[in-house]
Order: sequence, then C-alpha cells, then structure tokens
Amino acid sequence: MEKLDRLVEDFLQSYAVEKNCSHHTITNYKADLVQFQLFLAQNHRENLSIIYQDLEEDSTEEQKSGDSTQLKDHLIIRRYLAYLQGCNYAKKTITRKLSTIRSFYRFLTKFNYLENNPISKIHTPKSEKKLPKFLYKDQMKDLIESPDLTDKLGLRDRAIMELLYSSGIRVSELVGIQLKDLQLSRGLILVTGKGSKERYVPIGSIACDYIIRYIDLSRGTLTKNKKHSYLFVNKFGDAITDRSVRRIIDKYMHIASIKLKISPHTFRHTFATHLLDNGADLRAVQEMLGHVNIKTTQIYTHITKDKLKNIYMSTHPRA
Repeated sequence: MEKLDRLVEDFLQSYAVEKNCSHHTITNYKADLVQFQLFLAQNHRENLSIIYQDLEEDSTEEQKSGDSTQLKDHLIIRRYLAYLQGCNYAKKTITRKLSTIRSFYRFLTKFNYLENNPISKIHTPKSEKKLPKFLYKDQMKDLIESPDLTDKLGLRDRAIMELLYSSGIRVSELVGIQLKDLQLSRGLILVTGKGSKERYVPIGSIACDYIIRYIDLSRGTLTKNKKHSYLFVNKFGDAITDRSVRRIIDKYMHIASIKLKISPHTFRHTFATHLLDNGADLRAVQEMLGHVNIKTTQIYTHITKDKLKNIYMSTHPRA
C-alpha cells in the first residue's frame, strides 16, 4: 500500500509538470484515484493485485504469476464504471474519472511497474450532447443591472458581472486578475488560464467604465490597507474567491427574479452564444475563450430560439 501511495504521488507530480496542470486539477485527479482504490478495497479485496501485487515489493513470485493475469482483467474496471453509473454520476464525470485512471495506468506501464495495461480495452463512454446553458439578452441585462450602485459592494458586484459577460473569462481567471494586468485604455485584460497560459482578452467600454468606477470609489475602502494588488476583494479586504462569486450571482439572480439555476460559467456560455449568434468568427471566439481545441468552442454554435424563429419567419413562405 505504501508503495502504491508513493506511485500515485509520483504520477501526480509527473503529470503536473508534463501537463502544467493547476492545483485544482491535480486535487481532482488524486480524489479520483483514491475513490478507485477504495472501490477495489471494498469490492475486490481478493483482486487487489490489479495494481497491488505487481507493485508491492514483498509480493512473492507465485503471487505475481498466479493471480496476476486474472486480477488485471479489464472486467474489474468495467465493474467500477457500472458502480459509478449506479451512483448516478453524470457521464461527463465518469469520463473524467476514467481518464484519470487511464493516465495512471499509462504511467505504470511506461515506467515498467506493470507489464500490461488492463484499461486499454476500455472505451471511453460517449459524452452527453447537452446544449450549454445561457441567458437571453434581456435576462442578462436584468441580472447585471440588479446591484445597488450606491453601495461599495454593489458597485464591485456590478463590475464583476460586467467583466464576466464582456470577456467570457473563467471565474478562476477573474479572481486571479491583479491591477497590473489591466490595460483599460486599450480595452484589454491579461488573464492566466488553464495550464498557467496567459492571454490578452478584449473587454467592452461599459465593463471598463465600471471597473474604473469600482477601483476609484470602492476598492480602496474595501482593501482596508491590505498589501496585495488583486483587483476584486471581499468585505474583509482579501482577494475574492470563486465560491464568493458564485454566491454573488445567486444573490442577484434572486433579486432579478430569474428562475434559473446558473453558475459563473453561465456568463462564459452566454458570452460565446451571443457572439456567435451575431456572426462572430468561430476562431476568434476560440482565442477569446482560451480553448486549445476548436471542437470545445463548437458547442456554442447552437442557434438560439429567437434566431431560429427569425430565420423561420423571414424564409418560410407561409410564415
């Protein structure tokens, strides 16, 4: 067990360096592997050599040669996938967990800790093709205009929502913005995305105006003389967290009486949907969103109901 734990740590360290992953990603990967280990311990204790017997230094040659072939059977992995489905995990979550285990086994075989990779026979489940959740323009307007601008926190909240909608940045990118990253006179902000990759993102004049108002009228008071340069701060003067941003949006969804369940990421979906709906180039949107693969951006090429109706009304002879 101790050697296995060390190998998990070695894998995570290696993966973090190779893929330049964030701490959040590595934490998720570790949780996935721990969950898989617990499943094996609770349901296949006699079959633990699927990863244990070949890894434990004190395993006998008889153990390795006898049970090992049976224990590495890919059917155990299939049982684990069935277990995850029985726990009602979303297909996207199951796919991610399988991807983590697949990467770990590749690591074990690459460095000769295992001879065969039992997961090589497992196909990745087909992902659900759900349309991204987004807000219509009138809904977004009502939401963004909800904060009380006479209140310092309200002005901050307006600036946050204006920036999220104007730029389409991730909430993790928003909370990491520092004052030095702002180039408001040029309508640009430098953000650090996944894999610590930096990119410049254009933002509109309205968002720029509210960020300037927030800096001039609210931020100085809210920071309470704390020595940091993060753009957005909480009521204690510390850098705001992604969880706080989620609570802020929940608060104003309630105030605006919008009966939908959304997250900060919905602003990103809405940003991309509205751009493409108005004829923006797909490659340009890909750059703005910081997507490595254009296929990720293509999920936003769905047509909104309003545009679909307009197309129908203007083209069908009996509309």
